[in-house]
Amino acid sequence: MSAKNKSANGKSSTPDVEPERPMCGIVMPISEIDGCSASHWKEVLGIVAEATENAGYKAKIVSESDDVGVIQTRIVQNLYDSEIVVCDVSAKNANVMFELGLRLAFDKPAIVIKDDQTSYSFDTSPIEHLEYPRDLRYSSIQKFKTDLAKKIKATVEASKKSDYTTFLKHFGKFEVKGLDTKEVSKQEFLASELSSLRNQMSRIERSMDSGERPSRSRHTARRPPTSFTAKKIAHAIDKGELHKADLIEDPKKVCAYLFGEDDSLFDAFDSVGEYEEHVLQAVDRLIN
Repeated sequence: MSAKNKSANGKSSTPDVEPERPMCGIVMPISEIDGCSASHWKEVLGIVAEATENAGYKAKIVSESDDVGVIQTRIVQNLYDSEIVVCDVSAKNANVMFELGLRLAFDKPAIVIKDDQTSYSFDTSPIEHLEYPRDLRYSSIQKFKTDLAKKIKATVEASKKSDYTTFLKHFGKFEVKGLDTKEVSKQEFLASELSSLRNQMSRIERSMDSGERPSRSRHTARRPPTSFTAKKIAHAIDKGELHKADLIEDPKKVCAYLFGEDDSLFDAFDSVGEYEEHVLQAVDRLIN
């Protein structure tokens, strides 16, 4: 069968390729908070994404990326690059509020939404908030999706006008610096990423030595069984990323390695001491 379609006059024609849609960054809670489960936020994301698609944009959580890199760098870059950002401040998640602040500081258009159980925050109350019911009632959600799609289109169009008033302009005249873009070779990029990873590992090791707890991520992990951690260590040895000698001579290296592989593991423990004790038990399990 031909890959081409026939037009009305019988002649072959190449099918139209839909142009890539501009990006709409999404900032919102993704894990359990304020009595709302992760599945609740996933459903909200689907609602927002549908409205975004209806407005002609591609929805994307700002922490997502097609390549591998440092998540904080990715978030800032996506917050800056997105043509429009929709921010759900429901439950007043600290990460969400911080990311909204960054977008506003970039002096770029943003739309703020919230559920009907979340009160307004003083600093962002001057910004219009689109509201939706927390129980996600069908009839109300249908109207919300329509209103959000219209708001996205209207905000983007308004932002293109010279007299568009952003959030910052209400407080004075500011010159917002852009993010520098620099082209580098593949080797330079890899070297930079490795350097960044080394710096992170050094901070982790220093925090462990001082007894400080590294900052939590958005996700909170359940404490794994010792057997699970032992298997992860054994797998690392098989891959050559750890050595059997490390189990006895340098257990802190084992702790740092596991943290680097999955930092959510650390969130299951109340202190560095508990985390190290868990890893040592896993090491003992392997040795004995």
